Amino acid sequence: MIDLIEVRKICKDFPVRGGFFSVSKRSWLRAVDSVSLGIRRGEILSLVGESGCGKSTLGRLILNLIPPTSGEVIYDGRNLSGLPEKEMREARRKMQIIFQDPYSSLNPRMRVLDILAEPLVTHGAAKSPPEIREMTSRVMRRVGLRSDALRRFPHEFSGGQRQRIGIARAIALEPELIVCDEPLSALDVSVRSQVINLLCELKNELALTYLFISHDLSVVRYLSDRICVMYLGRIVETGGSDEIFSNPMHPYTRSLISAVPVPDPRRRNRERIILKGEMPSPVDPPSGCAFRTRCPEAAGICSAERPVLPDAPGHAAACHFA
Repeated sequence: MIDLIEVRKICKDFPVRGGFFSVSKRSWLRAVDSVSLGIRRGEILSLVGESGCGKSTLGRLILNLIPPTSGEVIYDGRNLSGLPEKEMREARRKMQIIFQDPYSSLNPRMRVLDILAEPLVTHGAAKSPPEIREMTSRVMRRVGLRSDALRRFPHEFSGGQRQRIGIARAIALEPELIVCDEPLSALDVSVRSQVINLLCELKNELALTYLFISHDLSVVRYLSDRICVMYLGRIVETGGSDEIFSNPMHPYTRSLISAVPVPDPRRRNRERIILKGEMPSPVDPPSGCAFRTRCPEAAGICSAERPVLPDAPGHAAACHFA
């Protein structure tokens, strides 16, 4: 498969001011640190890691919702950085996002009809009221909701139904790429499977490509073609879903997989890897390997030299002992 998205050594720094007595002092938080990856057309690439590791920031960088500090995002052969406004608007029609929180991502003062019509009108996909009504009704039915609900407000729906409306908004323009930014984390367990099945159906029906951001590895294993594991702004392991779960090479990946619940009672006595401490601050990261302060396998070389993720296709990890 050909890469739809290619990310080249992308970085994102945010300014951080000091405390009350050091107002003028400024440091920098590196949320994404020299990440390179490719998303192939028609696949589901999952991005996993603890909260605060930079997953959502990377997703927004790929969509060019926030500008990178350095690096490039190549979408279908075009560098998104510095594109003229007209060309960027055309590119945005092909890239959409499903947000994490279905309660805050929908404007409570707008009816569902207006929420779904907004991208259609903005991009000129629908112009007349009958055309808007027909397209919004069709996209509502596509996500499993009745078209007569278009006159209702978001607060009149359940959390799962609101997320379906968010999905409907994302697919209204029939994009190529959708960034799914933890779309299941705010939903009840009973609703998650329905939304997962809906995402799979839409992928096949509309030939979509997904960047699926999540910390739930049981869902990631079911959905993904490939997986990238992030820690403190960097990709520490990448590979096919089956390869990652059957033979995790990085100790951080092994700790994440060990925390996934196992329904088979014969495997419940497996070793649980408990990491010590919290993730270090990205304002002042450790020298060498960022994971060494929590790694049970850390040695002298880990503090002296930063491991590099091999620039090669297939299964690889940024670890001295992979």
